[in-house]
Amino acid sequence: MADPEYLDGPEGRRLAYHRSAGAGPGVVFLGGFKSDMEGTKALWLEDWARAEGRAFLRFDYSGHGQSSGRFEDGAIGDWAADARAVIAGLTEGPQVLVGSSMGGWISLLLARSMPERVAGLVTIAAAPDFTEDSMWGGFDAEQRRALLEEGQVALPSEYGAPYIITRRLIEEGRNNLVLRSPLDLPFPVRFLQGTCDKDVDMSVALQLLDHATGPDMRLTLVKGADHRFSNPECLALIGAAVAEVSG
Repeated sequence: MADPEYLDGPEGRRLAYHRSAGAGPGVVFLGGFKSDMEGTKALWLEDWARAEGRAFLRFDYSGHGQSSGRFEDGAIGDWAADARAVIAGLTEGPQVLVGSSMGGWISLLLARSMPERVAGLVTIAAAPDFTEDSMWGGFDAEQRRALLEEGQVALPSEYGAPYIITRRLIEEGRNNLVLRSPLDLPFPVRFLQGTCDKDVDMSVALQLLDHATGPDMRLTLVKGADHRFSNPECLALIGAAVAEVSG
């Protein structure tokens, strides 16, 4: 595996990335919560982009993967700023954003803050506003007390060690909600969602489709697909969606 390159990001955060040259619009993969750029979808999409002769970029947010910082110190606004920095510093012209889970939320924040750099958008099990609606909204009284008084709470994870959820993650997330105010997506958009996703219910995808506005927006529900959305059929759908929004 090749070593990553690094970009000096916001507030001195060192962001690891892999970039491959090709034609535009380039494709940028935005990973999920506590995920990294070495996942199945990111690597498959990199191979797809190379086969199509397309520029491609994958990276790790601060506190994730090979980038600097501690995961517990980060929050949604930090990771969105990291994404803006790599797109501004490492790509040229409008890009197709592919956001997985939390990366779907990040991609919507990018669409709001730098729409001129977005050629199209593909989300995979997008999780907008999850710190508020899923985490805080799902906490019981004891978890809320622990978060407010002790500053953090541990949540079990099917993917390994428990997630440490900090008070800052929840409170800072409230500054970056996208489902409480108008969300215009003035470019082609494809939302992909599995019906057997235990982490992001398909009702979230339906809410996002209903809430956002734009001229070319479609939601594809895949019966039986889970949150990973990484079997061959799902990966092929991702590639097809990227091709559709690329014009």
